[in-house]
Amino acid sequence: MRLIPREEKFFIMLKKISENVVIGAKKLEDLVKDYENVEQKAKEILETEHEGDILTHEIIEALNKTFVTPFDREDIYSLVGRLDDIIDYIEAVTDKLLLYKIKKPTKEVVRMAQIIVESTEEVNKAIVGLKDLKHPRRILDHCIEINRLENEGDKVSREILAKLFETATDAIEAIKWKEIYEHLEMATDKCEDVADIIEGVVVKYA
Repeated sequence: MRLIPREEKFFIMLKKISENVVIGAKKLEDLVKDYENVEQKAKEILETEHEGDILTHEIIEALNKTFVTPFDREDIYSLVGRLDDIIDYIEAVTDKLLLYKIKKPTKEVVRMAQIIVESTEEVNKAIVGLKDLKHPRRILDHCIEINRLENEGDKVSREILAKLFETATDAIEAIKWKEIYEHLEMATDKCEDVADIIEGVVVKYA
């Protein structure tokens, strides 16, 4: 028996944050696939990022007031930070699309956005799985898929950047696109960071 009950609210709060990240990823995918009403869609993504900031603040505040947590508070801090990074990079992509007055996203941007959606959905499933560490294999399978998706994102990014600098006739335009692709890739990298943290939790507690 537990002498002090662990705070189950953290599972709920982490789930809310990860679900918000999925929402942001899907809004980005919708933006680049249907490149209309860009400013309005970008505003909605920014609002999602702000919602993430609020949820992040709430869980950090709860951590500072709670004696017993479901697993190491350092791991919770790290998870929250990396989840916040994902939505930050998603918002940064939309910001650059507007700032650089991009007329139409490339098919590689669309594919990267799809990979981010798939990755964040796997992240959300893995985080939900943390509530039941009796089935670690399920959680680790989601982490493996996140790693696979990150590798695919890296491949897409490397190929398009190589092509970009081989064929570019406008250096400024090339730099703009490079920054957009790098932000997209960083979003998948942060998903992998979340997977790494979750794997560590599973090893320690499963």
